[in-house]
Amino acid sequence: MSDTAETTAPEPRKTLRMSECGRCRSKNFIAGDLEPFATTPCTKCGHPVMLPLLMRQFELRSIIASGGMGTVFRAFDVKLERLVALKMVKREMLDDAEVMRSFYREARAGAALNHTNIIHIYSFDEFDGLPYLVMELADHGSFSGWIEREGHVPELNVLDVGIKIASALETALKHDLLHRDLKPSNILYNAGGEPKLSDFGLAEKATGQAGAEDSVFGTPEYVAPEKIQRAPETFLSDMYSLAATCYQGLTGRTPFVTETIEEMVMAHVNQPLTPPNHIVGISLMTNDAICKAMSKNPADRFKSYGEMILELEIARTHVLRALYEEQQEAPGT
Repeated sequence: MSDTAETTAPEPRKTLRMSECGRCRSKNFIAGDLEPFATTPCTKCGHPVMLPLLMRQFELRSIIASGGMGTVFRAFDVKLERLVALKMVKREMLDDAEVMRSFYREARAGAALNHTNIIHIYSFDEFDGLPYLVMELADHGSFSGWIEREGHVPELNVLDVGIKIASALETALKHDLLHRDLKPSNILYNAGGEPKLSDFGLAEKATGQAGAEDSVFGTPEYVAPEKIQRAPETFLSDMYSLAATCYQGLTGRTPFVTETIEEMVMAHVNQPLTPPNHIVGISLMTNDAICKAMSKNPADRFKSYGEMILELEIARTHVLRALYEEQQEAPGT
């Protein structure tokens, strides 16, 4: 036996690379040999973190959101030198016909619309058999996130959302499109604080036809009563959902609070709406505009988006004037 002591070779040091979390923006050191598109939890918030990778002309830098159907990446277009959002279908969803129809519908509807407050669609393509669309980046939170974070949103900001998203819906209507899924999580903010309407995955032509007997498209908390009753769906249904979204922004709660989804759906049809000014201190003009847009009977709502926008702008002017007078009366002014 040799007198020389046996030694164990040290394990090779793993290469670590720094990657930014798409949610909290904290820096993470993760294994440099992580597989493409594989993720590891952020050490701060648990959000999935990935290694940046180049896919066609897009450098995928981080994951903004990931759901059952697809993943949205924050990416950099190296040819046009701009930040974009890239939404890619998950491989396990390729055989789901409804998911694929929704994805193509979102791409085509968004590409047809050009409005400051609608997420712009730049391109649509496929990589390794996975369809993806490239769109305007709006990664500074959502209206729903604001409500969750603060409890409710200041009246002026809610009016801003109501005015701008109503204008966006008016543009969609000029292209004969209904959004059909207005809700706080589908209103995103860009770096400049501008609200952007997103997710046209349920968009359809504004035919005014009654819905199919076996389905009601939309989100229960914001769905218009005529859709539940299988009556003809028009732009007034989107108007109702926008008003319900603003209602939640003002009060911090959905228009109807029930124990079950079934009860909530039927509340839109049968339960009187509690005016938002019975819950939180807001101007009467804002209160009345929201209640009118949420009338059970579509014929009792605003006759057009232009009429709704005008009423919300008048309410906004009233709120601004009241704030100005309050500041003038404050001591030391």
